[in-house]
Amino acid sequence: MSEENLYQVFDRCFALQGNNTAFEAPGGSVLLTYEDLRLTVGRFANALSTQGLRPGDRIAAQLQKTLGTVVLYLAALKAGAVFQPLNPAYTPVEMEYFLADARPAMVVTSTLKETAIAPLAHRFGARHLSLDGIESGSLAALATTAESHHRTCPRVQNDLAGLLYTSGTTGRSKGAMLTHGNLLSNAQALHRIWGFVPEDILLHALPVFHVHGLYVALNTAFLNGSRIIWLERFDVSDVLGELPRSTIFMGVPTFYSRLLADPRFDRAACRSVRLLISGSAPLLPETHAAVFERTGHRILERYGMTEAGMIASNPLDGERIAGTVGFPLPGVEVRIAGPDGRAMEPGELGVIEIRGPNVFAGYWRREQTRAEDFRADGFFMTGDIGIMDRDGRLSILGRAKDLIITGGLNVYPREIEQLLDALPGIGEAAVIGVPHPDFGEGVIAVVTAASGLPDEMQIIGELAKRLAGFKLPKRVYVIDEMPRNAMGKIQKNELRRRFAAAFSAQP
Repeated sequence: MSEENLYQVFDRCFALQGNNTAFEAPGGSVLLTYEDLRLTVGRFANALSTQGLRPGDRIAAQLQKTLGTVVLYLAALKAGAVFQPLNPAYTPVEMEYFLADARPAMVVTSTLKETAIAPLAHRFGARHLSLDGIESGSLAALATTAESHHRTCPRVQNDLAGLLYTSGTTGRSKGAMLTHGNLLSNAQALHRIWGFVPEDILLHALPVFHVHGLYVALNTAFLNGSRIIWLERFDVSDVLGELPRSTIFMGVPTFYSRLLADPRFDRAACRSVRLLISGSAPLLPETHAAVFERTGHRILERYGMTEAGMIASNPLDGERIAGTVGFPLPGVEVRIAGPDGRAMEPGELGVIEIRGPNVFAGYWRREQTRAEDFRADGFFMTGDIGIMDRDGRLSILGRAKDLIITGGLNVYPREIEQLLDALPGIGEAAVIGVPHPDFGEGVIAVVTAASGLPDEMQIIGELAKRLAGFKLPKRVYVIDEMPRNAMGKIQKNELRRRFAAAFSAQP
């Protein structure tokens, strides 16, 4: 692996593209060429340096999805800083936690958030800058007068490049420390196994405060020198309008379910597309089948996480099986292990453990807890429950923290959720354990209605045909909409809180 700053690798790719389009708007107008991108990143890197940013400093960015955010990310890399993207939806109360934990040297927001965030930044010893705006103190204004030439800060593969906080579906977010080597190895592996070619055009509709939109989508496109059609948010009509000009589209399952609700999502709309990719949350087999029927494309589902980028992927050439996430990436080791770390046999359930150049350096300011997350041989315990077949194909069954222990017996929610998802009338399903006076935890199902929803006893009766009695939900609750985090993952901790008293009245 190259001992250099990740930006240097990108910059060589940018230089080869010259005045070719880097980013374009819906409809085809050019937003930035690759030469424009290089010059702008250099100016931003110089502007950051004039404001006191030093190699190794954290730079927290709470920004909407704009090209300025992308330029800031690249400029932070170039300056040797550690980029910390944060969800623009976070409130000041939530931001207080992230700034207190990360202690960044600089906080960059939009001008709209300046009043709320600047005092927080100053309280924790950080300099606050607005990204946009015409006032002289904004980063964009500083960059306009800065030199475009900037010497990229030397970095080695173990130097930090990113500090990304976990999704926080089960508790307080932790900062995953991602190195230049982590990000480069992952981008190179994905570029290879997904068969990127010079003619590829990426339709980008994902947010950029998360691994999926920032590192998976942009980093692979940058390595390829691809043209990127830039959507600042996911909109069904915008995506359908741009798909015919695209070759690659990356989305979360919600994107595909919303596209399927529009009859324009068909073979004609996908006539130029060679690859539809899904991740960040489990894709229902029914969605996989429906997309194939409508478009002729089998979605390529993959498996990743904040702490490691991408870990496994269904094959570009070969069978893409719905409900599985394929095979480990080149250079990445994956094993299924028991509680004691013993490797399980093919077909046995256990915790997914991983080792490889993509695996993060650990959690920020939690070095003393490293033994809780890593085995002595260097394998990271992901906390995901999975199963691997004899061919090495991996399936995810849920989170270890979502494991339900009822009457001393283990219940894996994903097994039940897959059966519920297949029942007519059910839109989505989440299975959780809540306190039970007799069993310790009682299994309940929370569902949304599609049409013709069966009643509670009918649902339990259908499940009883396929499940042992101890796995059966004792109650089924219907809600209008599942609570989700920013990347569309169902927040089971919120459901557990909401239904915590489900069995409290029982003797």
